[in-house]
Amino acid sequence: MRFRHRDRTFPELNTTSTADISFMLLVFFLVTSSMDADKGLSRRLSPMDNERQETRDIQRDNVLTLTIDDDNRISCDQQTVTLQELQQQVASFVASRQDDRYVIAVETGRHTSYDAYFSMQDAIVAAYRQLRDRMALKQYGHRFAQCTPEERDVVARRYPLRISEGVAVEVKN
Repeated sequence: MRFRHRDRTFPELNTTSTADISFMLLVFFLVTSSMDADKGLSRRLSPMDNERQETRDIQRDNVLTLTIDDDNRISCDQQTVTLQELQQQVASFVASRQDDRYVIAVETGRHTSYDAYFSMQDAIVAAYRQLRDRMALKQYGHRFAQCTPEERDVVARRYPLRISEGVAVEVKN
């Protein structure tokens, strides 16, 4: 008995609408998802060369000098510190000043890494956040983040963020 060999055909999937469906899903996810914008550091840059630069006379006692060398070692007034010690020293320095005639002078080496620089900036901002939260809790009963714009202005005027990077600061002895 001889079996006849039949050519069997397999059914194929209809993929005509696959591209349409994937495009609609892509559009759906693009429309419904939110993309957060990075804010970065909010700093006032020094003026351009053609603008007049303002120089301020500041007493040596009112300058806190922070340095990051080429090996990413952080120094505060020529003493090597950790990031936690830096945060504490910045907080105590700013808290001890009664007027706004102080400055935190930041100096970096040519080969300082961005990680070390931003870690130092984070420590400075954390010190200010700690001071501002403490004042807001004491005066208004809530943290600085929950303050109204008027309350924030009062607290920010007491603890203004004064950082000098690359701007000449004349120090009087």
